[in-house]
Amino acid sequence: MAASLRLTTTLALFLLITTSCNVVHKPVEVEKVLGPLADANSAQLIAEVNRMVGVRSIHGKVDIQFEDLSTESSGIAEKYHAADGAITLQRPGKVYLVIQVPLIASDVAQMTSDGERFRIAILKGDEKYHRFVRGTNNAVYPAFDMDGSVPVKKGKGATEAQTVKALSNLRPQHLTEALLISPIDSHASGLMYARTEFFQSEKDTSQPQSKKRVVRGYYLLDEFQPGENGSARLLRRFWFDRVGNIRLARLQTFSDAGALVTDVTYGELKKFGSEGNVVLPSQIGLTRPQDHYKISITYQAPESATLDHEYPADVFVLENRWGLREVDLDAQKTSPPPKP
Repeated sequence: MAASLRLTTTLALFLLITTSCNVVHKPVEVEKVLGPLADANSAQLIAEVNRMVGVRSIHGKVDIQFEDLSTESSGIAEKYHAADGAITLQRPGKVYLVIQVPLIASDVAQMTSDGERFRIAILKGDEKYHRFVRGTNNAVYPAFDMDGSVPVKKGKGATEAQTVKALSNLRPQHLTEALLISPIDSHASGLMYARTEFFQSEKDTSQPQSKKRVVRGYYLLDEFQPGENGSARLLRRFWFDRVGNIRLARLQTFSDAGALVTDVTYGELKKFGSEGNVVLPSQIGLTRPQDHYKISITYQAPESATLDHEYPADVFVLENRWGLREVDLDAQKTSPPPKP
């Protein structure tokens, strides 16, 4: 019995040693965790948001890239050529946007919102696309009907028609919500705020041609509205990049049902204005999942932007000086359906 046990033990040791000698140690590349990570409490995060809301108005030249997400369920998103533009924003919730064909400075569309109502002039493409659209900011409308599909043929005309059709459903007030963030007043509003840590795997943007990924650390600051019976509703979620310092990188807003309404990303910080004492994101990406579009806005020359100028109210009320056929979306909602 003892001899058998010794034999079994010897065999086991032999197998273990033999197996260990055949193990190949192969290095495995793991995602690098970026650092060092900055620390901040909730009060400091709130202060960083409110630092960005100190600007009362902005006017500047921008590059605009529009992406149609209505076909993303099929794995395809339609991205249109970049356009030139000029944008004027003023608190509270006012915007005047001009979108132009690059190089020739021909207007594709103009749109305004005075904080309550929006107006859109569609100026480019086939005559059937030319409209002057009116609507109310807080109303919900179906997708705007452009009376005909985009031509299948290739060429400049088709590109302009696609761009016009896509931009016709852009709502200018969405831009004010993204580019002029509402301040946080945690004491007067009765809202609640919660800070958490989050780590996310992302593409390494420092090496554009590389397929490597990195892990970036964030603080999430959630804004809650207290409800009945101990419930609460999530209103906004602020993402703060912690790598090196604290930077507002993303803002999400949610509906009463908790659905994602707006997803805004904020890019590189640059100095705005001739004095250079205001630092703001120079690139903003706005995604509206429910409206099936994404728009990216990049300031062409932040140092040339005009800050804190007081614009008269009529700047943000577009008039139909082109004599375009008018479409009142509110009238369409209230009018009875046509008889069969």
